[in-house]
Amino acid sequence: MTLFAGAFGLLLLATVLWDAYETILLPRRLPGDIRLSRLVLRNLWMAWKALARRFRSPGKREIFLSFYAQLGLIVLFGVWATGLIVAFAALQWAHGTRLASPPGLAGFAADLYMSGTTFFTLGLGDVVPTTTLARLLTVMEAGIGFGFLALVIAYVPVLYQFFSRREARITMLDQWAGSPPAAGLILKLAFESREPNVELDRLFRDWELTAAEILESHLSYPTLAFFRSQHDNQSWLASLGTVLDASALAGTCVRGVDPFQARLTFAICRHTLVDVAQVFRLRPHTEPTPKGIAELRAWLEGVGVPTEAGPEAEARFQELRGLYTPYLEALSEYLLMPIPDWIPPPGKARYNWRSTAFSLSQHDEWT
Repeated sequence: MTLFAGAFGLLLLATVLWDAYETILLPRRLPGDIRLSRLVLRNLWMAWKALARRFRSPGKREIFLSFYAQLGLIVLFGVWATGLIVAFAALQWAHGTRLASPPGLAGFAADLYMSGTTFFTLGLGDVVPTTTLARLLTVMEAGIGFGFLALVIAYVPVLYQFFSRREARITMLDQWAGSPPAAGLILKLAFESREPNVELDRLFRDWELTAAEILESHLSYPTLAFFRSQHDNQSWLASLGTVLDASALAGTCVRGVDPFQARLTFAICRHTLVDVAQVFRLRPHTEPTPKGIAELRAWLEGVGVPTEAGPEAEARFQELRGLYTPYLEALSEYLLMPIPDWIPPPGKARYNWRSTAFSLSQHDEWT
């Protein structure tokens, strides 16, 4: 029995330490790994998402979903801490509970209490080890507990640094594409300028860098994908999908635009989308939602964006769309983040920068 307890303690200790190391410190994902954090966070997300579907109001559902990422991290840290405490308690118990403890506290309960006070470095002194091996285990646990807490404290600011940088880019896209974003608005606004090609290249170049940052950060820290944006009508997935739509349109169906930068931006955005989907082991939709571009072309022509006519341009666009839409829809379904349309709904497009508790009609002339 003591041999089994010792083996269990060592296995649990190794599992938790490796999982924490891979989650916090290792800057890449390992293929085919079975991880404690993935088991905890995925099952928690499935339950959280099932509860979220019960909300009829989209606003309330989004608020509920916004709590998951932070609470998920708290639960994960709690599982790690519990695992380490139980592991060291099992090792102490396998050693024969060589502890000097107050009357009424004995056996595995004493080992568990000793492990908990040591891990959190309380230093109460009411339970003390009495053998060399027991003292060694106590010192090891105190060191691991101190290092673990330090890693957790350092881990959270890193996540929020990446989150803040991502949200700044999403907020800046609002002035171009509205909220929810629409690829048609990006092209419309670009052709309202004197140099549409220059303005589109600037936007696409910015999002080439943004997509690369999202790719690097969300592969290293997949939890970031669950962090919701500050506004309910925005999300990193919707913004990435909109830029993909805009770059695909600019590279195939819009006249007067140099497609070079659009192709580069399309490549990195599609790379980001596919790799993030693979992190969550999502299968791409085999039959993505079909959408014709006749209505989009008519809308673009109506707002002054010259388009390429003919089936060849549409075929090129649909070919590009088939490269990313299956992954976009898979992530949208998994994360409960809606995919925006190509054009805004009838009437004026909604911009978050114009949203206020008071009516400011003097801004209408700018939109």
